[in-house]
Amino acid sequence: MAYQPRESPTGDGVAWAHLPGSEDWLLAPVLAGMCKYESLLDGTLSLHDMALMNDALAVRNDNRAQAERMRENDNG
Repeated sequence: MAYQPRESPTGDGVAWAHLPGSEDWLLAPVLAGMCKYESLLDGTLSLHDMALMNDALAVRNDNRAQAERMRENDNG
């Protein structure tokens, strides 16, 4: 099955994109340059490793969003 955009299940009007089997969670660290795709295929990285990297990406994104909100508040 190939990627197809879909409507948001939260009803927020945003069509968040995901791979059909939610593989985007597994591939997020690869896309962020934290690891190589081959490391997923050959078993070098475990699901625990992938979860830790995804948590790190989420923390980074949350901190960036918070910093942006603070800048917007400072600039009126």
